[in-house]
Amino acid sequence: MRLLVDTHALLWWLTDNPRLSYTAKTAISNPDNDVFVSACIGYEIAYKQRLGRLPALPGSLPRRLERDGIDTMPVSLAHALAAAALPGPHRDPWDRIMMAQALAEHCHVVTGDKVFADYDVPIVW
Repeated sequence: MRLLVDTHALLWWLTDNPRLSYTAKTAISNPDNDVFVSACIGYEIAYKQRLGRLPALPGSLPRRLERDGIDTMPVSLAHALAAAALPGPHRDPWDRIMMAQALAEHCHVVTGDKVFADYDVPIVW
């Protein structure tokens, strides 16, 4: 299975937070799954840290992702255009990009955010 990990799920994975569901943990750690994070999460995390809404992460994010076998999915022009074309009222730009990526790249999104299902994006939680 191809997985795209949402930002909150990634942060909970990195900090071993018990709010990450057992199903999500199992899916991320399963060596048979291809696990990705969107490149946009780097911006989202840094932006929210600058605003004081997120604490600093322990260690280097790129090194930790590499160590955990999590690949980065680039945001292509096609992803960006598809995100802008998504219908509905959901306005979170990071979620919209991840939705578009998940649909285009045939990924399940690891997230507790039910709005992804509203856009027919399969979720793992």
